[in-house]
Amino acid sequence: MDSDEGKMPKTEAKISGARLMVELLEEYGVDIVFGYPGGAILPFYDELYKSTKIKHILVRHEQGAIHMAEGYARSTGKLGVCIATSGPGATNLVTGLTDAKLDSVPILAITGQVATNAIGTDAFQEADIYGITIPITKYNALIKSADDIARHFQEATLVALGGRPGPVLLDFPKDVQTELTSIRKVDKLKIDSRHYQKPPIGGDLDSFAAALNKAKRPLLYVGGGAINANASKEIRELAEKGNIPVTTTLMGIGAFPGTHQLSVGMLGMHGTAYANKAVLECDYILNLGARFDDRVAKPGEFAENAVRAHIDIDTAEFNKRVSVDYLLHGDLKEVLKALIPKVNKVDRPEWVGFLDTLKKNHPLEFDDSTDTIKPQGFLQKLYEKSKGKAIVSTDVGQHQMWAAQYYLFEEANRWLTSGGLGTMGYGLPAAIGAKFGNPNKTVICVSGDGSIQMNIQELATIAMYKKGVKILIFNNNFLGMVRQWQELFYEERFSESEWNYNPDFVKLGEAYSIKGLRIANKSEIDKALEFFLEDDDARILEVMIPAEEKVFPMIPAGKSQKDMIEFSDTVRAGKK
Repeated sequence: MDSDEGKMPKTEAKISGARLMVELLEEYGVDIVFGYPGGAILPFYDELYKSTKIKHILVRHEQGAIHMAEGYARSTGKLGVCIATSGPGATNLVTGLTDAKLDSVPILAITGQVATNAIGTDAFQEADIYGITIPITKYNALIKSADDIARHFQEATLVALGGRPGPVLLDFPKDVQTELTSIRKVDKLKIDSRHYQKPPIGGDLDSFAAALNKAKRPLLYVGGGAINANASKEIRELAEKGNIPVTTTLMGIGAFPGTHQLSVGMLGMHGTAYANKAVLECDYILNLGARFDDRVAKPGEFAENAVRAHIDIDTAEFNKRVSVDYLLHGDLKEVLKALIPKVNKVDRPEWVGFLDTLKKNHPLEFDDSTDTIKPQGFLQKLYEKSKGKAIVSTDVGQHQMWAAQYYLFEEANRWLTSGGLGTMGYGLPAAIGAKFGNPNKTVICVSGDGSIQMNIQELATIAMYKKGVKILIFNNNFLGMVRQWQELFYEERFSESEWNYNPDFVKLGEAYSIKGLRIANKSEIDKALEFFLEDDDARILEVMIPAEEKVFPMIPAGKSQKDMIEFSDTVRAGKK
């Protein structure tokens, strides 16, 4: 890439590329990074060693680093930064970059690379991470000259947080790290401003509002974009002004208070029955920052009797899977500020009352008649004991869905989960990152015996930095969600879903000086929760649960809300 475009303000003295990158991070306000050193990134690490403003967190695996950066970013709203060396270090970030891309998490990944004269020679620990990550980043660059560092850094950080947030990557060859430069800022960027500036509101606000005002049974469908846009206040104002019930996606949890009278909870494959029934009964549905993903919306059958409207900052999401009748393009917070004055203040007692009746007649249910611990009931008690104030991260599987159903959130940025990619191994490092970003808040990782083992080595990071992350492991000796599908749809052929051996998680925690406890009966729950939450030290709580326990409601893959299976349906069929 050319390095002579635009005016190049000069520093008084030349500094190394590695020193410049550290200073740019400091000037940007980065005070914590997560990483793992290696040969191709050592000049940068040597300069990082000298920094008094940036704290480096040494992880045990690069995937842990990027998930920690994700947890930090999602719980604080700031840019998450992770570092890896070249080759296998860089490729170990790929899963996390994909996760961040699908869930719109602002991450800056800095990777070491072999020297520029060795690129393309199959050098030791060389991998084309620039080419590999083109589809899974918003912006990436191979920095070919120290004179280009400032421009790429400016572009990358602007893009990461601009518009729909996402991950960016800077590949940093070893010789560029040691090369000297006097260019620390550029006046002209090579990317168009539309990639990072808020767009003007696009669409007809008046007709959009008129359609909403005409509705008798409207429903707000809120996604993760609402949290990225910091639009919770406006969503609540819109809902309360128009008496409009609110459902959220898995990623939208927390954007609207879970205990609010107008909340009908999460919709989709494992959403509440009343949220999914509301989709069938509404005459107008307004998508706020969601993407009509396949776990929520079946094309041709989603809210088929309703007028469909969509507000989003990303035009690529418009009419991608579900056709809509009304569109508004722009930053969700700004669009809602412009829309709300045009929305009528309306009482909708029949519609709200109808949904209240649905809540009463179709509650979340499970069989709690035995002495065994049911995860749903346990999470209800955890919610009560923690007063709903914790930051909760999860891995992926049954425990993820139970947590989404039974732990209610009043605020945004307290629910951390892998939605789009469904990454097992996300929960523990994400919780660690969140704890670094929120040291005075209770942070709980909810995991399963399968997921926790994906990045269990990060217990060492907890021990090393004495971070009081609470780790809840539901153990059923199965890959629980896989088992559920095999039982329901594969005639109980449990192909490779049962664990023949699990470690003793309590003893494993003790190996890292983390106290642990295992329980198996209901009578032990209260004392276990006291142990779990009594102070700010790290804890492991292993909860033995029945392998047969399932997540309900459930919409089978490829089906619509009309095909939802409720717990009561399984009781009638004798399959509870």
